[in-house]
Amino acid sequence: MAVIHRTTMTPGKLELLTAWLPTRPWYVGAARGPELSKAGGFRLDDPEGEVGIEFLVVTDSSGEEPVSYHVPLSYRGAPLDGADEALVGTSEHGVLGKRWVYDGAHDPVLVGQLLAFLQGRTEAQAQSVSDTPDPSVTGSFTGAGVSAEVGSVAATDGECGTVVVVETGAAGNSEAGSATLTVQVTRVLPPEESAQQVPDIGTTGARGHVTAAWRLPDGSERRAPFVLVGGATMP
Repeated sequence: MAVIHRTTMTPGKLELLTAWLPTRPWYVGAARGPELSKAGGFRLDDPEGEVGIEFLVVTDSSGEEPVSYHVPLSYRGAPLDGADEALVGTSEHGVLGKRWVYDGAHDPVLVGQLLAFLQGRTEAQAQSVSDTPDPSVTGSFTGAGVSAEVGSVAATDGECGTVVVVETGAAGNSEAGSATLTVQVTRVLPPEESAQQVPDIGTTGARGHVTAAWRLPDGSERRAPFVLVGGATMP
């Protein structure tokens, strides 16, 4: 399980995101730049222990109304090949040294562990406490028979969020259950409660979802899908 180090990152996550968020097509903040605060999130473990995985929520208070953003992040000890455009920035970690921080929607390790969570093969972990599951993070997936192996990941940002096309299945393994999944990463989280926060699997065309909570500046809590999984196509 992941160990949360009580140390510093220089620059910190909020500093990195303050510069990075306005470059995203889904950013809806004020022209003068974001004023960010941490609002929630959770972690997943990399079974190899090499990549830090965090699903972070930050709230931007720069505009007339606060806006909360969901930003999956991966933390690596070396650059991720072919992912220069997904680099949020680099930071010096007080224990681990230099870390490369990526938009996790482009990182196959993060996407693979997200799939593992949806399939019930791993647990969500508390964001700031070591070795502590977070049962408030829930998921559902109707992808029985879909391979646990992630072959490739292709993420595209748009004004409504990020779409990740995931090819699953081990090469050369005819029993792997290979498929193509479409994962919609929610970026701008809804400020108001909705009567239908969780999609009705089977009637909306969705194959799965991950739902979690975050805090608003007034102290209230909201829940909504952080991730939706679209229909899988099997070869």
